[in-house]
Amino acid sequence: MESQGEPSINKETREQSMTETKETHMGPAEELRTETKKPDQTETEKEMITGSKILFDRLHLKRSKDHKLTAADVLQISKHSLQSNESCAEEELIQTFIQKLLMMDYRARYITVRDPTEQDQIQERHNDSSQCECDIFEEMFMSNEETNQSGQIHSMDVQMAVFHCADGLLKQLMVTKLSQCQYALPLLVPDPDRQQIEFPLWTFRQIHKSWKSRNTNNEIISQTQPIYKAETPMVFFFRFGSVSSSKSQLMNSLINEKHNTFFHRNCPGSSRTRVLMDGVVEIAWYCPSGTNDDKFTECVAFCNLHGDAGDHEKQLQILTEMASVNVVLLPQLQKNDERMIKVQELYKDSKPLIFLLTEKASTLIKTWQGKYNIGLKDRNQSDVSEELRRAINVCLSESSSTFRLEDVSKHSDIRVDVEDDEDDCRRGREAAQHMMSLLEKKELTEIKESFLPHQGKLWHQWSQKNKELHRPQGDDLEMVTSRKHTEIKKLRQQQHESDISEFMKVFIEEMNSDAANKIFFPKWLRIILDEYTSGDLSALHHKYNEKWSTVLQLKEKHDKSEQLKAEQTKLEKISEELQNATFGLEHIMREIGQIYESCSSVKKNKKDLKDFSSLASLAAEMMISGSPLELMDGDACHVPVIWISAVLDELSKKLGDLRVFVLSVLGIQSSGKSTMLNAMFGLEFAVSAGRCTRGAFMQLVRVSDEMKTELKFDYILVVDTEGLRALELAGRSTRHHDNELATFVVGLGNLTLINIFGENPSEMQDILQIVVQAFLRMKEVRLNPSCVFVHQNVSEITAGEKNMEGRRRLQETLDEMTKLAAKEEVCDVERFSDVIRFDIKNDVKYFAQLWEGSPPMAPPNPNYCENIQDLKKTIMSHASKSDGTRLKDLKVRINDLWEALLNERFVFSFRNSLEISAYRKLETEYSKWSWKLRSAMLETENKLHNKIENEAINEVKETDLHKELKKTSEEVKKTVSEFFEKDADANILIQWKTSFDIKIKELQESIVRETKRKLNEILNQRDLKKEIEAQRTRHENTLFEKSKELALKHKDKANDEETLKKEFDLVWEQSVEKIIKDTPPIKDIDIMRDMREILSYNYESIKADPRKNSRDILSVQSYSDYVQLKKSSEFFTEACRVVKNLLGYSLSKEDEAQIRSLVSDVVQQTDKMVQSFNISKMGYNISYIQQLIDYIKARVLQHQEGHVKYVLKNEFFMDLVLSICKRADNMIANQHSMFKDANDPEIYVKKKKEEYYSIFQKYCQGAKSAAIFGEIICQKLKEPIEQSVYKKTARDMASEIRSNCPSLNGNRSNLEKHILKTLAEEENFYKYMDYIHNTRDHFSAFIRYEVSHYITDQFDVRVLPKMRKNIKHLEQKIMEAAHVSTEHVQENRGDESTEQVQENRGDAGLWLKRFTQHLSDELIFSEKDLSGVAHDDDDCNLLEDVIKRELPAIMSDISSRFKTNTFPAKLDLKFRPDQLLIDDLCQCCWVQCPFCGAICTNTIENHDEKHSAVFHAVDGVNGTLYKDTTNLSVWICTTSVAKKSNRSFYLRKSNKTFLYSDYKNAGVDFAKWSITPDNSELPYWKWFVWRFKRDLEQFYSKTFDGSGKIPPEWTNLSKQDAIESLENKYN
Repeated sequence: MESQGEPSINKETREQSMTETKETHMGPAEELRTETKKPDQTETEKEMITGSKILFDRLHLKRSKDHKLTAADVLQISKHSLQSNESCAEEELIQTFIQKLLMMDYRARYITVRDPTEQDQIQERHNDSSQCECDIFEEMFMSNEETNQSGQIHSMDVQMAVFHCADGLLKQLMVTKLSQCQYALPLLVPDPDRQQIEFPLWTFRQIHKSWKSRNTNNEIISQTQPIYKAETPMVFFFRFGSVSSSKSQLMNSLINEKHNTFFHRNCPGSSRTRVLMDGVVEIAWYCPSGTNDDKFTECVAFCNLHGDAGDHEKQLQILTEMASVNVVLLPQLQKNDERMIKVQELYKDSKPLIFLLTEKASTLIKTWQGKYNIGLKDRNQSDVSEELRRAINVCLSESSSTFRLEDVSKHSDIRVDVEDDEDDCRRGREAAQHMMSLLEKKELTEIKESFLPHQGKLWHQWSQKNKELHRPQGDDLEMVTSRKHTEIKKLRQQQHESDISEFMKVFIEEMNSDAANKIFFPKWLRIILDEYTSGDLSALHHKYNEKWSTVLQLKEKHDKSEQLKAEQTKLEKISEELQNATFGLEHIMREIGQIYESCSSVKKNKKDLKDFSSLASLAAEMMISGSPLELMDGDACHVPVIWISAVLDELSKKLGDLRVFVLSVLGIQSSGKSTMLNAMFGLEFAVSAGRCTRGAFMQLVRVSDEMKTELKFDYILVVDTEGLRALELAGRSTRHHDNELATFVVGLGNLTLINIFGENPSEMQDILQIVVQAFLRMKEVRLNPSCVFVHQNVSEITAGEKNMEGRRRLQETLDEMTKLAAKEEVCDVERFSDVIRFDIKNDVKYFAQLWEGSPPMAPPNPNYCENIQDLKKTIMSHASKSDGTRLKDLKVRINDLWEALLNERFVFSFRNSLEISAYRKLETEYSKWSWKLRSAMLETENKLHNKIENEAINEVKETDLHKELKKTSEEVKKTVSEFFEKDADANILIQWKTSFDIKIKELQESIVRETKRKLNEILNQRDLKKEIEAQRTRHENTLFEKSKELALKHKDKANDEETLKKEFDLVWEQSVEKIIKDTPPIKDIDIMRDMREILSYNYESIKADPRKNSRDILSVQSYSDYVQLKKSSEFFTEACRVVKNLLGYSLSKEDEAQIRSLVSDVVQQTDKMVQSFNISKMGYNISYIQQLIDYIKARVLQHQEGHVKYVLKNEFFMDLVLSICKRADNMIANQHSMFKDANDPEIYVKKKKEEYYSIFQKYCQGAKSAAIFGEIICQKLKEPIEQSVYKKTARDMASEIRSNCPSLNGNRSNLEKHILKTLAEEENFYKYMDYIHNTRDHFSAFIRYEVSHYITDQFDVRVLPKMRKNIKHLEQKIMEAAHVSTEHVQENRGDESTEQVQENRGDAGLWLKRFTQHLSDELIFSEKDLSGVAHDDDDCNLLEDVIKRELPAIMSDISSRFKTNTFPAKLDLKFRPDQLLIDDLCQCCWVQCPFCGAICTNTIENHDEKHSAVFHAVDGVNGTLYKDTTNLSVWICTTSVAKKSNRSFYLRKSNKTFLYSDYKNAGVDFAKWSITPDNSELPYWKWFVWRFKRDLEQFYSKTFDGSGKIPPEWTNLSKQDAIESLENKYN
């Protein structure tokens, strides 16, 4: 038996004659004779250039520098990338090849061209005749007809065409994928245009090879090396002339007989013609596995020169010199052939040489030292392969020469492709090398500590402190959290003070430079860093594995000795060394992130950094260019939220606020998650040399423009995570960490891939329970991701029955895990389908094994690649149904998820900011819709009000109001529908559409009902005030008649002005005196006196004098003095009650809140009652006070009869009446004053003197009756015009302010933010107390102030133009009415009967009727206003002319009085813009937090959602005390409800104590609130408490002592901090 190392050698003559033989070139049927003369080189080159040009044209490729194929082009999601074809049209060859290659599908080389015109056709020579009369010999052998095979494009031409047309990055990606497919790689490539030889060294830079070999002690040694650095033996294969045997096929049998490492003539896709392969040298490596089956015991490189070596002398020279062994295939050559000279030279060289003789049938013969012959003719290829392997092994054992890829570049006359051609690449390499030079003489384990200080201990300590801050424990939480905040700030300050290393400065400088080398620079840096660290990491991994094995062995023996502890300590130390030694580009980016966070936290740049914001821009550019970014720091187990948010903001700036579809992947460690993602999307996730993914990384994959029509997003954001159940670091692999990671990425993803490896049931159960719990949490917080299960490494995946069985088992396991998770999360679900929409048939994928054979030489399994493509289609199917996520929303979601996870109770702590933001936006829009409806109804109300006063209508129906509102209602409906459909957050908003449609309808109904009520009140009051108006009309008629009589008497003295004036004054005084005598004057009123009279008369049982010891009940701190316990039937309880009442009963917090709510509601309702009295028109009546008191009494009794344990003393009722009457006093007095001015004869008549003197003068001057009547009309119009202009302008101003005033143009939260900001700026304690205890009143006062300020600030710009516009409008309307009325009289003059004319008092009467009807919508002006003025025979034309002449002067007079101070004074309260806005903005929720009293900020009064506040106050600000103490509380409810808080509160009503964290179980009032744990600094109310500490203590007569001691850290907060926190919280 022959040994493997030494081949048996036939003792034959070493020199053998070589005779000429017939050869077959490429095709087996073609016979050639080897020529001794070489063809003309120039002609050959021309032919090659022409052939290559035709090829590129056929493949639709351009070789110009400006039209290079780029990695970005091929990595995007396109329609073609979702197809999976083994054949395609010729124009699709390139795309199909690239897509298959990116998926590591080695069948990329075997694509066949599909002719669309031919489907399974067979070429025919004759027609289909049943008789065959041909000569069979001639048919078979003599015919010269050929098939069309020569037209087919060779598969390797497709590969090389892509190679030639690709840019540097795509070439590198392409070669890396070829290597992963276990294919030979282009080593030397002739340029098709210039025939210059290129060496694409750059393309090898990312390739690592791993192998195992045995050392002298027979121990297996593992090695992983960057292939361009690896020193290995190299065997070079080449041929002279044309040979019948396939050299490439023979080489494949040496490397992997089951895989075509080198493409050969018998591969699918081969053709007789190839254009780009001649002269190409390919290289492949054989990597041993350390087993007895290895063909070679060490890693060996194999090079293959394609084509006749004689035609490619440069390649031959380089490779034969560098080879350890040369193998040449020789046909029969003539002795004088030029190629024989070269053979002779190689033979004489000492280098081992093996001849493979195609025309010899001999076995392996050693002809000389290191020289061997093997015959190929008629030989079994397996035998030849075995002999060749033995010969090579012998040669290698005798040769010490090694080959290193980088050394090829040392040869002259070859061009190092990209690295020589691209200046950017060269500069990038130089910059990377400069950076690496800074690391020299440093231990690898010390590098990160020295050069990356920001991510070391300080960052890890900060992360730990931040987690502790979010998980406070104990009672003294405010002290603890304040101290943690201080510690955190100190750590950030220390981080900021750390110097930026020179290493990092160079990196930042390079990445911020404008040069294009920033594309190549990070690539080079990653390559060189991997090279730098791989050796040490490999040794550390070996050391770690050995120690881990030792620990396992001891554990298996149940050894609990000191030895086990010692070994575990050593293992942890190695693990720490491993962590310190891991150093890649991701750590550099992590350092940049921490530099940014430290600068952002202290709000200033570092001394060596001009603008820290540029760092986020740098990272964003890297992401856009295809680099992954670390999302979660795997070492600190923390998400750098500030940094990630900044990068996403920069991405939004650079790309626009585009949408991304987030695809997450989860699975156990080393289950092939990253491999799957890289194969699916052609990615290269950043993993340090020799390490699995740590933490989580995200990478963008662009969606092509054509696909954007089908998808609703622009990128897929792929999130790759570290494995669950990772064992890398001792103590790290906890269930908690896995749950945290799973919840984070599931919440982040629109779709999550759950990667299960193998068929181990226990492993599957572990991961499924974690995953199901994550999805269950998403359901609880109303997030709706989807999932696909990927079951990898499953055998017999083609067996359909087994697949169904596997799915059934998975379904059962998922349901079982759901029940377990439901118990842990305390929720009621039974099945996985209750948690998430899941299709067991389509959302479970079974994957074949990744490798086709045994690594390291096995290629990827094509079935695996098919599974990848199928999964990709499924993902796109899910994606097509998703709207994706906007980048700015993704930023918010990351923050929300991480905050909730930090708080541990995820479901309880999760604050869905996107939902909150969308809901606030919806509230803002709702405010606009509601105002649009209200303002439209205000216009209708004003019009109908005028008609009622003008007696044009006598009834108001709801149907009529709905008709009036219909147009606006339809517009609002359309706007609502468009908002829900087209808004960027439509997918979130849709959940509220139905409820808001109902709310809009209810609002409309409410507005209509309220308007009807108000108009009906006006209708009722119209009849009641007829006497008042009739009296005023009588007075005016008396004055008119007296003036007229006097004028007729003194007509002859028309020119004597002085006499006329004296006579008029005398008559006027007499007339006025008589009017005043006959009509009692309107008396001044005293509301408080009337109140006392009613109380003393009607409520005799109440002995207290309201003037003595009364308090303003609206501002008391406590109502305890106003109550006493109800009587009890039980003796003991009754005795206790008596004692408590004697000693003074202290109300509980909830009782105080109930009474305060009662008082607040009574105040609001009585305000409405006062407005409804319409005192400015109707006058005052003591019955109004009676109504107020009766209403207050009824409400107090109703409250006492409810479920309360106390009764309200008489003093409560008395003080409440007194406080409300005081409040109403000013409002009633103002309205009474307006009534008095309009109706008191002494005041009213005196104002008319000038008007009647003018009439008197005109009569004296002989003016016509029509002229005087026209002037009277103009005078009568003055007041209605003024009122109409002011009311219309008020409505216009309300609309403008609602849109433009920053504090009033949004939702309720926005209004509250501005109120709190104003309070802080003013620092007025009593205003704060008003806000805290009388919130609704304070809101109203703030709105009044804002409106007043808005109007007065720029009255001439904002208000005056509107008033002028409105008065101009009225002037036009009046002119139009006059003209229309004249025309009406003329038209009807001949048509009316005598009775009709008489009824209308002649033409003037008819004119006046038409005139007032035309204006009835615009003005309160009717015929009755002129009922005492005679106008029987007035000329209508003259009337119109007079009005046209006189009206401008009237308008000018009115306009001249438009002043800032007159604007509100001229309006009744209910018509003022501030009141209109109060009515609108205060129709919201006023429910208070049961702990701190914060007001619910929902814009809608009866909202469906739980009550919530933007942030809660310190409990002590509303007087809350610690139980059984006089100490004001410094607790904050958002801190108290945290999971690990053991704080409790006592409810007197139920006599029970509850934990704050279980507050929802304390009753309905608590359960209706959503209070999310918040451990952020919350400076606003903390600043308020320490700023007004003494004021609060005096106000409540309590102290901040004992448990209520203010944490010292609060005193460091500034007013600016407080105001900034408002902006941060509310925005």
